Amino acid sequence: MNTLETPVLICGGGGSGLSLSTFLSAQGIASILVERHDSTSHLPKAHYLNQRTMEIFREYGIADEIYKQGTPMENMGCVAWLTSLGGDGPLDRKTIYKMDAFGGGSTAPTYEADSPARSGNLPLIRLEPVLRQFAEKNPIGSLRFSHELLSFEQDADGVTSRVKNLKTGEEFEVRSQYLVGADRGRTIGPKLGIELQGATNLIDMVATHMSADFSKHIDDDSPLIRWFINPEGGGGWNSGAMVAMGPNHWDRRSEEWVFHFAFRPDDPEFDESLIAPRIRDLLKLPELDIKVHKVSHWIVEAVLANHYGSGRCVVIGDAAHRHPPTSGLGLNSGIQDAHNLAWKLAALVRGEAGPELLATYEQERRPVAERNTKWALFTFMNHFVTDAGFGLIAGAPPEVNAAAFHMIMSPSYEGDWARARMHEVVQTQRMEFQAHDLELGFSYDSAAVVADGTDAPPRAPMGDVYTPTTRPGHRLPHAWVTVQGKRQSTHDLCGRGRHVLITGANGKAWNAAAGAAAKALGVPVEVVVIDAVADPDGTWAALRGIADDGALLVRPDTHVGWRSVGSPAAPGAALTDALRGILART
Repeated sequence: MNTLETPVLICGGGGSGLSLSTFLSAQGIASILVERHDSTSHLPKAHYLNQRTMEIFREYGIADEIYKQGTPMENMGCVAWLTSLGGDGPLDRKTIYKMDAFGGGSTAPTYEADSPARSGNLPLIRLEPVLRQFAEKNPIGSLRFSHELLSFEQDADGVTSRVKNLKTGEEFEVRSQYLVGADRGRTIGPKLGIELQGATNLIDMVATHMSADFSKHIDDDSPLIRWFINPEGGGGWNSGAMVAMGPNHWDRRSEEWVFHFAFRPDDPEFDESLIAPRIRDLLKLPELDIKVHKVSHWIVEAVLANHYGSGRCVVIGDAAHRHPPTSGLGLNSGIQDAHNLAWKLAALVRGEAGPELLATYEQERRPVAERNTKWALFTFMNHFVTDAGFGLIAGAPPEVNAAAFHMIMSPSYEGDWARARMHEVVQTQRMEFQAHDLELGFSYDSAAVVADGTDAPPRAPMGDVYTPTTRPGHRLPHAWVTVQGKRQSTHDLCGRGRHVLITGANGKAWNAAAGAAAKALGVPVEVVVIDAVADPDGTWAALRGIADDGALLVRPDTHVGWRSVGSPAAPGAALTDALRGILART
């Protein structure tokens, strides 16, 4: 049997696996990716890409293509709840509530100040081809679609996997140093004893990918998501969410759309043949021409792997955690898994790190995924709370729910009550649509972080207020600075496999320290000086958390690994010890 050799074998060619291939290639690490399907996803599914994910894509040159193909900010800066798009009754064609979202509207100044990248939106059916294109650009990343991982065995020195070409029937072996499962837990996880634990079988989400012309019926192009609530009905058919899918327009002229309904998994009323008529009924557009491309189902669950792997095998993305769709944390978490893992695999393959570094992937990413799965479930369930905020009562007669909407629209004093209640209650859903801290504020506590004994900044209970900090383990704060005559984000100074030491005007001693650390450990350390000339408005000075002679050691994933507030007596020894700890070099 033919045997191929590669440092890393990736099983799974979805968003996480394709991203990992690109991230490894950019750091000079070859890989082979096998995917049993013959192409990327045919489903729209995930679409929102949060700021942290877009920062990562920006680091690797992918963000501009996503912005080019995806939703403009003016078409994704809010979400809206509506009654219908048609009809001529007193409750028809009404916008009940709008909320700024994803860095649009009133949230824009904060989002723009805290990141060099805005949020993005590109459905999976269009995102994965972009990721595949970038993964294929570098020849050291080999992508093999229509290939299935049949089995694997690991030993002290590596992993031997058996792979089948599904088009030719040929089987061959792949010998790799590491095996990464991005396969939604189909093959690798079960053999490693990985169990996905948590709430499952909650809701059957039904997504209808369709084409329809709404250009004459939509009069507001700003919402990314439109919830339609029919107050005169009840049950799963009488509310749904609609999102534009492009590909050429992202406003009322969008050529494609996805419409989501939610049902109990055992709902006897569900019938796919009824979807197009039910959409017409809900929107009150009886003559609407709908072309259904694909109806897909997935069961809403909030589950987390009991562990992320063993030995030289680990899992990422949906193989490690699965989320309800609210807050868009599933795909984003998976891409961030790949980002965290890539630099560690690169350091291990290059011989720069000790084997214990791989364990820090689970130490860092699993707590983040635990919070994200819980948060997504909480925000999903909170939609029942917002329904109550509109005055809707599950199972109530249609006239009761219709009366609640009449009250919301009434100019009376009672209408003031209803609108005040609606605003107070529906604003709680900012946990989903303005989750700024959840997206940027997570931090790591592992052996790959040198703690400095300081307290973490407060985290907003509603997830909406992010506090920048250079405390070790946290994402490096963004600030615009001018270095070597070029205006750049502090994020541009780091990343892509580099360990970077950021210092101030009086930090000349750190140049020698970086040289000493590099000589002792065989790991390059770049030094960047940000002084008053580079930071004329003082933004970085207010964020950096160090004196002019202090330093921040930023890991390749742009998280702070070590901080020295001032210059220690022996900077070279201090930096060398810190980097040795981060890389698990005993």
